[in-house]
Amino acid sequence: MSSKITNPKRRDATNASSSSNSSLSSAGGGDGGMSADLASLFECPVCFDYVLPPILQCQSGHLVCSSCRSKLTCCPTCRGSLGNIRNLAMEKVASNVKFPCKHSSYGCTSSLLYTEKGDHEDICEFRPYLCPCPGASCKWQGALELVMPHLMMSHKSITTLQGEDIVFLATDINLPGAVDWVMMQSCFGHHFMLVLEKQEKFDGHQQFFAIVQIIGSRKEAESFAYRLELNGHRRRLTWEAMPRSIHEGVASAILNSDCLVFDTSIAQLFADNGNLGINVTISVV
Repeated sequence: MSSKITNPKRRDATNASSSSNSSLSSAGGGDGGMSADLASLFECPVCFDYVLPPILQCQSGHLVCSSCRSKLTCCPTCRGSLGNIRNLAMEKVASNVKFPCKHSSYGCTSSLLYTEKGDHEDICEFRPYLCPCPGASCKWQGALELVMPHLMMSHKSITTLQGEDIVFLATDINLPGAVDWVMMQSCFGHHFMLVLEKQEKFDGHQQFFAIVQIIGSRKEAESFAYRLELNGHRRRLTWEAMPRSIHEGVASAILNSDCLVFDTSIAQLFADNGNLGINVTISVV
């Protein structure tokens, strides 16, 4: 996939086998210090993540997380056989322990039961931001304040325009296959990413999807609205919405058609020599 506007391309363990009732009571009773102490018993000796149910132990009782276990041939603590012995006592303890969110290093202070941990981490507001450029080629992730420096350093081909009302020009829209165009817009002290994707959503039917993301959180996105407008030949096609946070990304919006959607025949009505201009207006709400 390409992130250029003028040159789009095809996207061709600790041994703990039992626990006293008093420990379980303290862990489940809201004692943060006790719960943290118990949580430390579940640290994987390889990756230092938490060993969560179902919990398997080696023959000596040592634990290792399921992710690391699949890559090991022996216990990393005692070098003995890993075996397939369930540690039901530790599983019972785990069900009463609150584990810190894996994004705690980014500022999250939440501690949750292991059954709630995964769901929380998927939507945690402190989770790292992924590179917002379309496609899966860039694996960068980091804090919000590092997104723009990353884009300027690693995606220099993306053009940035200043102002709340600009024209997003996508060139060579007739290129075959899946293609995307990207541009940045800077206004109101924020940066916005404009994305136009052409893809085959249904068998043999290509469509264009246009959307605006804010380089910011969902809370920041709620302060703005954007309007996309195609004009030409006494015709007009308009879409208005709240920009999406780059935390959310554009994939789900495209899947649900929650963006400006038009097919190739519509695109031809507004194109000029294979180039398509989209008027983009950002406003404060």
